[in-house]
Amino acid sequence: MSEAQSSRKTDNPTVHDLTAFQQSILVILSEEPEYGLAIKNDLEEYYGNAINHGRLYPNLDDLVEQGLITKSERDKRTNEYSLTEEGYNHLLGQLDWTFSKVVNSNGRADDINHLLEKAA
Repeated sequence: MSEAQSSRKTDNPTVHDLTAFQQSILVILSEEPEYGLAIKNDLEEYYGNAINHGRLYPNLDDLVEQGLITKSERDKRTNEYSLTEEGYNHLLGQLDWTFSKVVNSNGRADDINHLLEKAA
């Protein structure tokens, strides 16, 4: 059972039911489509510890089922995952909500602008 399945409150999950781990997968895929091992490596770098296949792939499958990412065949042995428009919109909505809470003074807005400049 994946993290999303174990934390669901209803039978009809929404993107607000995503775990931090699943959110991280969406962020990784916002850069470019990736295959499973590349996603795993990015997650391990971010979290600073090993991510096992039994955690990664069920969560990828849940995100596919929710329409937030797609799964396609990269070659006969490798699947590739891509962020969908719905997944991208979810990330934008999450950023909008986060910024509405974090940016509550001029100094904090400057901090966010600095991060945006650094990213560009």
